[in-house]
Parts: sequence; structure tokens; C-alpha cells
Amino acid sequence: MSKTKEVKPFGIKDKVGYMMGDFGNDFTFILSTMLLTKFYTDVMGVSAAVVGTIMMLARFVDAFTDVTMGRICDRSKVTPNGKFKPWILRMCIPVALASFLMYQSGLSGLPTGVKVAYLAITYLLWGSFTYTGINIPYGSMASAISADASDRQSLSTFRTMGGMLAGMVIGVLLPLIAYEKVGGKETLIGSKVTLAAGIFSILAIVCYLLCYKLVTERVVVESTQEGKGTSVGQMLKNAVKNRALISIIVASIVMLLAQLTMQNMGAYIYPDYYNNAAAQSASTLMMMGGMIVAAAIAKPLANKFGKAEISVVSNVFAAAVMVLLWVVRPQSVWVYCGLQMLCWLGLGVFSMVGWALITDVIDYSEIKNGVREDGTVYALYSFARKLGQALAAGLSGWLLTAIGYSSEAAAEGMKQTQPVLEGIFNISTLIPAVGFALLAAVLWFWYPLHKKQVDENIALLKEKHNQ
Repeated sequence: MSKTKEVKPFGIKDKVGYMMGDFGNDFTFILSTMLLTKFYTDVMGVSAAVVGTIMMLARFVDAFTDVTMGRICDRSKVTPNGKFKPWILRMCIPVALASFLMYQSGLSGLPTGVKVAYLAITYLLWGSFTYTGINIPYGSMASAISADASDRQSLSTFRTMGGMLAGMVIGVLLPLIAYEKVGGKETLIGSKVTLAAGIFSILAIVCYLLCYKLVTERVVVESTQEGKGTSVGQMLKNAVKNRALISIIVASIVMLLAQLTMQNMGAYIYPDYYNNAAAQSASTLMMMGGMIVAAAIAKPLANKFGKAEISVVSNVFAAAVMVLLWVVRPQSVWVYCGLQMLCWLGLGVFSMVGWALITDVIDYSEIKNGVREDGTVYALYSFARKLGQALAAGLSGWLLTAIGYSSEAAAEGMKQTQPVLEGIFNISTLIPAVGFALLAAVLWFWYPLHKKQVDENIALLKEKHNQ
């Protein structure tokens, strides 16, 4: 049962605080999507297919850890600081430390088997345990900050902005710091990656602490105790029958497969295909331009037309841009950057409303099942996002190996062959194009919570909670 506490009204402190939470998340998450595969192929000398496979297998562990953490959140007692906020304080240092451990270039001289085992252990520690331990409560907290649909949309926008800021800091600074010209070729320097990972981990902790300080939980969601509410088996049964949840899970997997493939391949297309690592920094700034425009237009468009509706249009646009990029195949890296900026504008609109879609699904699930399980629903969604992350990393790794990318040549500062470079370009453009098109189809034909239904659900729950 949910009710609203008499506390200070929702305001800018909540928005900024929630933004800082995702800023903290993405200091480790974006670093892993941008650089982990590149770090282990070019610095540690591990096959891209092996790295991708480890990332994929780790997500099966998340099937248990994410759902378990969601149940823990739902059964947590409400404290004076809220139900979800205390987890931010408990887990901020462990997740930052686990991220730093993944990028230890000093271990590059160890036998390959040892390096593979080290990657598997540290990646599991970061992604399946510590990141789960902070991200599930953080995401679930949105529905406890405010019950108002407009407020939740603001939180979704500010959360995306936090990820944008982290992406800008990492995307701009990392290529400038971590690469050096060796024999005329852009080469990743392992010791600099390790240093950067340490700095980003410290910054992540600072952001999490600001989130904890600034955000207020207003909607009291009473804990679901053992023996009450739904069992894990019933919860999974409800999830399978929940069209909104299943479709948004599929949409999330497809979206991340497209988005993260672009980000993963950025570590290859700029230094390898265009031999210009600095252009990756410029591309990040241009991407930010597209996302800022998206942030300005997403809320008014969502209020007028609906979140799902504008997401369909924006993803069709992003897919069309990537197809154009593949057809044109620009020789100039700056033309490539400019077209990618347009793609990020399309993707940005969906990103701005994406987290608000999840609060709509949580409301829909309460109406459908009679029980509010913010943590459980968000846990299943988080698992889907991690699965999408792993699929992107796995697919990128397997395709890089399939086109003949040589980690040995990369480690020695040698240039890849021309067929490999053309393959890098194809992966960077075609996979995202297909993903964005599929995402639009899922949201239009399968996802049921379009504007009219969302408005009806909000009114129904408002009446229920005020009784």
C-alpha cells in the first residue's frame, strides 16, 4: 500500500539529486561500454570474442542477483530517510572500487588464462553484485520521490541528463588521456586507462553522496514482508502475463543493443578506421548537442502526444540516419560525427522519456496485480538492460573476431587490414540501424501504454491512494 508523506514539495533539489545518481552510475557503466572490450583486446591481449562471451555469461548471474535485489528492496523497511535511499549510501564505495579493479594494466604480463579469470571475477563483482546493489534501489526510488506524472517525467529527463554529463566527461577526456600516437597509429596506453578508472571511481562516489543528500522520498511504499504479498514464483508468473513489462523489457534490450554497439565500436572506428582518437572526443561533444536539443523538446512533446508515441518517431529517425551513414560512407571523420549527432538527437528523445515509461509500467502492474512492487519490476527491467549491454558487448566482440580484428596487431601498435577496417564501419552503422527500427516497431505494435491508457491509469491510482 502506498501513501504520500507530508514533506517539503518536489523541486529542483530532487531533480538535481536524482541526476547526480545517474551521473555516478554512468561513471562506471559508460566506462565499461566505451572501453572494457578495447582495454582487454589492445592492452591485455585477450580475444574480443572471449571478452564478449564473458560479458554475456555474466548476465545469466544477473537473472538471480537483480531479482533478488529487487525483492530485498520491496521488503526493506521504511526508514526516516526513505526505503530506497539508504542503499545508495551503503553501496557507493563498493561499486566504485569494483569498477576500478577491472582496469589493472599492471596485470597485462600474466598468462592469458589468469587474465581471463581476473576479468570474469571482477566483471561479475562489479556488474552482477555491486552495480546491482546500487542501481536497483536508485531506479526504484523514482516512483517514491513523487506520484505526479509530470514530476516523474522531470526525473526521467534529469536522470538522462546525468548520464549525458557522465558520457561527456568520459567521452571527451578519455580519448585525449588514454591514447598516444605510436608509429603514426593511435594506441591505447594501459597505465593511463588505470589512472582514469581510478579518477572516475572517486567522482562516482561524490555523485552518489550528492544524490543521497538532495533527494527526498515522499511516497511511502510499505514493505512487503516474507509470507505476505507474492512469492518469487508468482512474481515471475505475473511478469510473463504483463504485456507492458515484457514489451518494455524487449524494447530495452533492443535499444541497448543498438546504442551500446555504437558506443562500443566508437573505440574502434575513430582510432582504427579514421586513425583519429581525438575525433571521438569531438563526437561526444556533438552528441551532447543532439541530446540537449532532445532534452528541451521531449517533455512538451510527451505531454502533448505521449511518451511511447514520440519514442516511435524518434527511433525511426535514428534508424534512417544510420542507414544514410552506411550508404554515404564518408571519408571525412567530421561528416561521420555530424551524422551521428543527428542519430543521437533521435535516440535522445527516447532516452529522455525512457525512465518515465518504467514508472508507467509500475503503475500498470499495481492495477493488474493489486500489489505495488517497485523494486521487483525495476529489477526485471534492470536485468533486461544488463542483458542488452551484454548482447551489445558480446555481439561487438564476436563480430570483431569474425571480421579478423587482431588483438596481437593492436597490442603491437600495428594497423588492421583494409577488410577489417571496412568491417568495423559496417558493424558501427548497420547494427544500430536495425536495432532502432526494431525498437520503434516494439513500442508501436506491442507496448500497450500509450497516452490515453497512461492518463487513465494515473487517475485510477490517484483515487485509490487517496481513499
